[in-house]
Amino acid sequence: MKLKKEITDKAKKIKLLATDVDGVLTDGKIVILNSGEELKFWDAYDRFAFTLLRKFATGIKIAWITGRASPQVDARAKEVGVHYLYQKCMDKISAVNEILKKENLSVNEVAFIGDDLVDLPVLLRCGFSACPKNAPADVKEAVDYITDAKSGKGVFREVVEIIFKSQGLWKKVLENYR
Repeated sequence: MKLKKEITDKAKKIKLLATDVDGVLTDGKIVILNSGEELKFWDAYDRFAFTLLRKFATGIKIAWITGRASPQVDARAKEVGVHYLYQKCMDKISAVNEILKKENLSVNEVAFIGDDLVDLPVLLRCGFSACPKNAPADVKEAVDYITDAKSGKGVFREVVEIIFKSQGLWKKVLENYR
C-alpha cells in the first residue's frame, strides 16, 4: 500500500486511536436473540491488530466510543486491551476531549475511525480520520482516508498498519513474524 505523504505525516503523530464499534469493528449488523442478548461479529484481522498495538506500540492508547451499549462490547474491550470505553455516547467529541485532557494530548495526536453521521464531529476535528469503504458519501467526503476494507472486514487493522508504517514500526512487526 502506497500512502500519500499527507496521510503519513498525520499518522506519524498518533498517540490515541479511537474508533466507533458498530459499522467499523463490526459489519453493523446486530442480531438480537429472544433472550435480549445481542450478537455482533468481529473480524480476526482487527482483533490481531490489537495484539500488534499492545506488543509494538505501547505508547498508543485505544478508545472505543459507541452510541449503543452492549455487554459483549464491554467484554471484547477488556479482552483486547482497550484503554477507554464509552458506550451510549452520542456526543463523541466530548468523549475524545475528555481523553485528551486525561492523557495530556492534542487533537492532532488523535486518529478516529467512524462510519456514520454521528461520527462527523470527531472525524472533522481529529488529526487523522478514516472510514470504511462502505460509509455514506457525507462521511467519505469528511475523512482523510477511506479504507479498502468494508465495515467489520479489517477496517481497524488497515488503519493500524498505516499508523505503524508511518511511525516506522511496521518493519519491526514483520521481522518479528519472519
